[in-house]
Formats: sequence, C-alpha cells, structure tokens
Amino acid sequence: MPMTVAVAHAARFAAPVLTGRQRFLNACACQPVDRPPVWLMRQAGRALPEYRKLKEKHSFLELVQTPELAAEVTLQPVRRFDFDAAILFSDILVIPEAMGQSYRFRDTGGIAMDFAVRGMADIEKLSTAQVREKLSYVDKALRILRKEQGDRTALLGFAGSPWTLATFMMEGGSAEKYTRALNLFRKEPKSFFSLAEKLTTAITAYLEMQIEAGVDAIQIFDSHGGLLAPAEFQEASGRWMREIISRLGGNVPVIVFSLGTHGNWDDLIATGASVLGIDWRFPLADARRLLPAKVGLQGNLAPAFLSDDTPEKVAAETSRLLEAMRERKGYIFNLGHGVPPDAKLENIGALVETVKNFK
Repeated sequence: MPMTVAVAHAARFAAPVLTGRQRFLNACACQPVDRPPVWLMRQAGRALPEYRKLKEKHSFLELVQTPELAAEVTLQPVRRFDFDAAILFSDILVIPEAMGQSYRFRDTGGIAMDFAVRGMADIEKLSTAQVREKLSYVDKALRILRKEQGDRTALLGFAGSPWTLATFMMEGGSAEKYTRALNLFRKEPKSFFSLAEKLTTAITAYLEMQIEAGVDAIQIFDSHGGLLAPAEFQEASGRWMREIISRLGGNVPVIVFSLGTHGNWDDLIATGASVLGIDWRFPLADARRLLPAKVGLQGNLAPAFLSDDTPEKVAAETSRLLEAMRERKGYIFNLGHGVPPDAKLENIGALVETVKNFK
C-alpha cells in the first residue's frame, strides 16, 4: 500500500478527538473515552488568585447571587487548567434560603442561619412554593455559562442531599457536631420525614430548573451521609436521593457523592445514580471490584496531596489511581473531597497534566 494511501487509511479509522464535554458525558454513560475526564470538587474558589481578587470587591453571597459574577468564578479554573467539566459556583444552602431560612457567613468563620429548625412548627413554616423564583439568579448564571462554554466543556449543576441540608438547618449553620437531625430522625421520625419530603420537593424543582438551563449533569452532595449508622442510611438519606433522581427522569446523568458511607454500596446503587463519587478514605481499586460495571466511578485523590506535597508526588499518586482504573469504562478523575483553600497551583497543574497525558 503506498504511503499516502496508508496514512489516509489510518486517519480514517483513528479514534475521534473528543471535546471535554463529550469525554465527560461518555464516561457518565460508561462509554469509551480517549482518557478519563477530569474536574475537581471545589475547583472554583479559594485556591485561585483570580478568585481572591474578586473577593476583595464582593462578598461570597454577592458572587453567588450575581449571575455574571457566578459565571465568571465558575469559568476561572477552566480557563487556567482546561478541565473537562465546569461546576456551577454556588452553595448548597441556597435551598434552605429559598424555603425561608437565610444564611450568612460568621466573622469568625463558618455559616450561620437566621434560625434553627427545631421541630414541626419550624418545618411547617418552610415553603417550597417559590424555589424557582427565588433562585432565578442560578438559572441566569447557568444560561450564561452554557452559551459561553458551548460544546467544549461539560457544565455541572448540583444540590445538597435532603439529609445533609437537614443537618445544617437543624443546627442553625456550621457546628462542631451535627446531632439534632440525627436525634429527630431517631426520636421523631414523622417530623424528620416531613422535613425530608419538603427538601426533596424543593431540591427536585431546583435541579429541574438547572436541567432546563442547560446543565449536562447533576451532582448531589451527601456530605454528611457518614454521620448515619449503616442501618439508618437508607431511610434518612438514600431513599430521598433515590426519589429526587427518579423524579428527574433520566434527563441528565446524576453523580452521587456520599462522604463516609462505604458500607452502603447497595443503598447508593439503589439511588439510581449514573456515577458514584468515592471519597479519599476508601481504596479506588476496591470500589472498582465491588461496584457493577454499569455504574460510573469518580474520584479519589486525597485533597491533602494538593496542599502538602510536591508536583512530583501528586503526579505519582495520580498515575497510581489512573492505573488502578485502567480500561474501566465510566471513570472520572477527581479528588476524594474538595480542593483545599491552600492548594498549590503547581500541584493542581501536575494533576491535570498527568490525567491528560495518560495513555
């Protein structure tokens, strides 16, 4: 075969070059990819100097609630590191706020809510009627992002799980220990279920709005799932996430990230999630062995590598995880939790380059 014909023949059958968006969506569907897609939880925000510059002029809530600013913060890490996906810059507590329980940041750190939900009287005051209207700024930010990103980068929306939101709402914000929601679930389950049902309705409406605005996928953060005993997880958290995902009707892939719930694989699979996020405390290779091939996996570099180690160490650990997942369809590279605020930019860069060069 003449050389020119051979080259043309090879080019004809070469694997197509995927955009970040298509690479991410293929992985969510457990379809072939040229390499694993990569994005990082909390990739937008505190670790970036361009974000800190914006924070000199605007409060966190101003950044969240101003569509143009939220879009800008969302895009900052994509511009710098060319991630395959951008996740909306926002906060899980926008849901309680839309239901009538506002939040703010304490001067000493952490979150304070205007009141704490203590029982049925407070639960009855919470309203799901105007979630879309009150969170219309999110809709506007997502539409800006969808237009800006086009087909190049996947766009992720998100929400907190009903259980995780309940823990914040009942403590009245950040707390050293989150015990009140657990006590309500154990001692007054009917009251807890009433709160969970309201949150499920509000979260579903919010995520439906995000899907209509153009997100490619949704992530549900069950950040406090690990506070529950394994026997409690299904009734307190799993069933409500399953209800939300069912109501969304499969219109986009859903990622469930449930921190510290390694013993609940059956319950997590039963949520109907397309992808399960694996936190950094559970071996990724074991998750691959235990979970069915039809479920995607996301994770799970320990966040401390980005703040405490060298680029060489980050690259080595990233390579180890990639090798552990080699040829496993449906794998998305991420951290096992969010980017720490003191993450070194050179370490994030080493992570991204290692994934992009993986063959």
